[in-house]
Amino acid sequence: MAFGTQDDTDEVMNEINMTPMVDIMLVLLIIFIITVPVMKHSVNIDLPRANNEAQVIKPETIRLSVDADGKYFINETQISDAELAPRLQAAAAQNPQPDLHIRGDKNVRYERVAQAMAAAQQAGLRKIGFITEPKN
Repeated sequence: MAFGTQDDTDEVMNEINMTPMVDIMLVLLIIFIITVPVMKHSVNIDLPRANNEAQVIKPETIRLSVDADGKYFINETQISDAELAPRLQAAAAQNPQPDLHIRGDKNVRYERVAQAMAAAQQAGLRKIGFITEPKN
């Protein structure tokens, strides 16, 4: 048989040989199975346990009332105009800062309520609310 001649037995191969591809895939699978546990860079530590409940500290509420005569009351205790600013400044210095609820009589002059609001703002109180009664 001569090397330069072509025999009739040589035929074109119609199918793809899958054996080398399967061998390569199995080798890659084995490489990944071996390297994945090595890539895990963690240290096992026993962490302490703690409760994660938030502690809610509810600030106190200061009730500032202005009666029909224009007198000031803090928590049902009558105070003079001169005492209002120092009491509000002391409240503003507390941590957490208390809420200020202002109740004004419907017959009082608005000027008295406005003076109380201005004193609270100058004292540095940030949470100021107004108390009203619902209409029947």
